[in-house]
Amino acid sequence: MDGPGQVGWDAIVSAPERALIALDYDGVLAPIVADPDRAVPAPGAIEALRRLTGRVGTLAVVTGRPAEVVVRLGGLDSVPGLLVEGQYGAELWADGRLTTPDDPPEVAAARSELPPALAEAGADPGVWVEDKRLALVVHTRRTPDPDGELARLRPDLTRFAARYGLEAHPGKMVVELRPPGFDKGGVLRRLADERRPAAVLFAGDDVGDLPGFAAVEQLRRAGTPGLTVASASAEAADVAEAADVAVDGPPGVVALLARLADELDAVRSRRR
Repeated sequence: MDGPGQVGWDAIVSAPERALIALDYDGVLAPIVADPDRAVPAPGAIEALRRLTGRVGTLAVVTGRPAEVVVRLGGLDSVPGLLVEGQYGAELWADGRLTTPDDPPEVAAARSELPPALAEAGADPGVWVEDKRLALVVHTRRTPDPDGELARLRPDLTRFAARYGLEAHPGKMVVELRPPGFDKGGVLRRLADERRPAAVLFAGDDVGDLPGFAAVEQLRRAGTPGLTVASASAEAADVAEAADVAVDGPPGVVALLARLADELDAVRSRRR
């Protein structure tokens, strides 16, 4: 780590009580698995979060998943003070309470029409739709050629989304159809406006996290030190290239968080 990323790290270590640390869930805290309902945190992830809570000004999970689902799967309610920004900031879970909007009319209108549209497009039988209530996600991971199937369906899904006033966002073997105006960059900018952090760290693993990296860069240009971390995988090499530092998947993220906690411990000991 060097350059602006090292400056961001040093700023977090020197004033953790004024830092904002935001982390994606799938692929960052939890390994990617074929069944999203089995995505549990990597060994040591919860312990690392607990070591940081109360010492870092704002500790948040920023995910495209429904907030309650991530809290349940990850046992995140065991991390005091943790914020969970679900569905790209449309939902907030904090202190055991969930704030969530009504069903978007665009999603409601598209919900029943998406399966027949996929059938008309000749989708592989392994393609399935995840209904997140505020968005619809088309998964291709269970097909014989997930990337090829995604590339083949993406134009049809983009046109389908536009017909209902939605946006089609690609990810790792998924295309998510959601209302416009929601992405992880917007969440980070809002949190920065609310919390006024002295430094920011954001960790992601997929193309849906690139707006978060861009938000950190925007904050740096405005004078707030920041660090972007890629939980690297072969499925999204461009994400690693866009980050200040790349680590080896969720275990690498856990190691980085533990290293940060260790450095905070050392600083606290020196100040006594």
